[in-house]
Amino acid sequence: MPRTRAKANTTTTSTSTPEQRPWALEGRAKNLALTGLFLSMGVSMLSMTVIGTSMPLIIADLGGDQAAFTWVVTAAMLASAISTPIWGKLADLTSKKLLLQLSLVIFTLGSALAGMASDPAWLIAFRVVQGIGAGGIPALGQIVLAEIISPRERGKYAGIMGAVMALSTVGGPLLGGFITDTIGWRWNFYVAAPIALVAIIMLQRTLNLYTVKRRVKIDYWGAALISTGFSSLLIWVTLGGSAFDWLSWPSMLMSVGGLLVLVLAIVVELKVEEPLIPLTLFKNRTFTLSVIASLSVGLAMFGTSVFLGQYMQLARGKTPTESGLLTIPMMAGLLLTSTLAGQLITRFGKWKAFMVAGAVMMFVGLLLLGQLRYDTSFWYVSVSMFILGAGVGLCMQNLVLIVQNTVDPHQMGAASSGVSFFRTIGGTAGMSVLGAMLASQVVTYIREELAKLSPEQLVGADVLAGGAIPKLAELPGPIKLVVETAYGHGIGNLFLAATPIALIAIIAIALLPNIPLGTKSNAQRLAEQVAENEQAVRLDA
Repeated sequence: MPRTRAKANTTTTSTSTPEQRPWALEGRAKNLALTGLFLSMGVSMLSMTVIGTSMPLIIADLGGDQAAFTWVVTAAMLASAISTPIWGKLADLTSKKLLLQLSLVIFTLGSALAGMASDPAWLIAFRVVQGIGAGGIPALGQIVLAEIISPRERGKYAGIMGAVMALSTVGGPLLGGFITDTIGWRWNFYVAAPIALVAIIMLQRTLNLYTVKRRVKIDYWGAALISTGFSSLLIWVTLGGSAFDWLSWPSMLMSVGGLLVLVLAIVVELKVEEPLIPLTLFKNRTFTLSVIASLSVGLAMFGTSVFLGQYMQLARGKTPTESGLLTIPMMAGLLLTSTLAGQLITRFGKWKAFMVAGAVMMFVGLLLLGQLRYDTSFWYVSVSMFILGAGVGLCMQNLVLIVQNTVDPHQMGAASSGVSFFRTIGGTAGMSVLGAMLASQVVTYIREELAKLSPEQLVGADVLAGGAIPKLAELPGPIKLVVETAYGHGIGNLFLAATPIALIAIIAIALLPNIPLGTKSNAQRLAEQVAENEQAVRLDA
């Protein structure tokens, strides 16, 4: 009888736990917490994109070249990528709320210090600090969202999150262009501080989460080896063919050495107690295919947005503000599809058709942008950007959603951050490869175009000799046309080169298991596991 009574009491507790415990956010408390969450996501994206249209001018002012341009962006993305799984792993071990606030503080500090840069090296260094903070904000945002919202309902909120990110991505270049044209580009790095402070305070007052604390044991060796391996490969891709020959000892050391370090990282991850990226996750077919697709989405999202800004300014002669306005169609497509698809996924519980359509649209958008030249019709450019943005909007947030729907609740942080990690790596690697390709092609095209000019038209061409990114407005007419032609043709080639990656995304998403979305939040799933364990202990007693 005592055993039966204990079982009955435990069963009652288990049934009521998810709804009655204070960390199960509902109603107004949940809405306020989500507002703080979306605000933090928005400010991180705003700060990362606000310099997008100003980058050519920033690098020109600091005396940098195309490699510096690429690495100012790549450094932040690489730091973000490497730190993302660390933030995600810590989220499985300790307070998600504290981690989200800490990532906001680091991000804001890095942004402020980057704004004080006096040369490209300084700017790159503090973009790394900025990237460390940025690695935590979106990943932790997705993890917290999973903690309080069920997968079925999360489609709607993931769409809203995508819309917030899209608005920040649209508003960032516009705001950055306006600030650059009025009070100077350095203020682009300071604009996020007040918004980040408000986000930190809101999260402190509204976000109350239950924390299942486990012993914190950070995989330092894994973090060091993964960061070293990927950094070596990315530096090799960026500098190969310019700083050293592809077939040379430095090239062999960076490429082969980077691969060997990553192999060693895999060995370490298989043996440590708390791996940074648990390789057992790859036994989950949904996780593995989502990682493959995320690599492609990262390239389409991050790589194209950077080079579209260069296209508008260096191939079309537009100001930073005009460049921001002209790239709105891509973000409009992302905003529209992420919001609409999120609502429909929540209503009907179906997700796969949206994602397959998104992958196909990514491919079509990249193929269309591959035809760009310096004199391509802006209508054509706008339609192409809209299609690409719409495809990214249908895939990006939903890849995280379906992974969260299938993994163990105790691995939610590692799984969510793992998808974000590989998405960022895809964007970072893509930008490094495409940036190196662009630098090489621009030099070739400029040399070919200069050879067609008469001696009188070559006056002022000496500014192109050092390889630095020129200020287009200061160039003589014939030389300006040479630069526009070279960048227009070169950037078009980049998009064309990226199209096979989108084909990989189509295949990976088509092969994803069509698993129905769950109706319980991660907190509820954890509560049920705790109750079941307590019940088992009592029965054994």
